[in-house]
Amino acid sequence: MEKRKDVLSEKSMLFAIRIVRLYQYLVAEKKEFIMSKQLLRSGTNPGAMVREAGNAESGSDFIHKLGIAQKELGETIYWLELLFATEYLTKKEFESIVKDAEEITRIVKSSILTKKRNINSNSK
Repeated sequence: MEKRKDVLSEKSMLFAIRIVRLYQYLVAEKKEFIMSKQLLRSGTNPGAMVREAGNAESGSDFIHKLGIAQKELGETIYWLELLFATEYLTKKEFESIVKDAEEITRIVKSSILTKKRNINSNSK
């Protein structure tokens, strides 16, 4: 589990950096200010929630923090889809960053399920 959490922390940080750089590009080059701000907020939050989950006070707190990260990743994918549909992102740009978001989402979901199983098996 520890190895997985490290991978999740690293991937979510790298994803947040990509989101910040994409935000900077959208504002500077495309002059897009509204959707990009939403993307910045939702796309950097999962990394913060993963970090908070690492310091969770309990198993249920851990699950709650990662649940927020999962919801924010879903919102981030929405903004990326909208930016692509409105031609602010090319297909290549979109597919690359959405692939990362989907991979992190899978890791988050797996971590939540593992923690739930561990809590349930420890309570029996």
